Amino acid sequence: MSAFTHLPLFAGTTPSVVPERDTRTVPAYDPTWNVIVLNDDVNLMTYVVHVFRQVFGYDTERARRHMLEVHHQGRSIVWTGGREAAEHYAHVLQQWHLKVQLESHV
Repeated sequence: MSAFTHLPLFAGTTPSVVPERDTRTVPAYDPTWNVIVLNDDVNLMTYVVHVFRQVFGYDTERARRHMLEVHHQGRSIVWTGGREAAEHYAHVLQQWHLKVQLESHV
């Protein structure tokens, strides 16, 4: 069946086509994503601070605060935003040999 319904012609009218369903696009809800760094027993604290400064451009104090959160609480949300960028940051952090996970922030 066609995606359109043809309306009958009446005297003095022109043919018209009406969509059978709403064809407007609605943007899908894109939740924000958290990039979470997990604690590990391999990387030195100074190295983790260095990585945060290189990857995110954090100043020393902010990078140190996230490193200490990872060290004491086992994890730290180091970045929040769109999924594509979150996946990029997770990949970059994994290349620096940090343990990372993504979490949807609904």
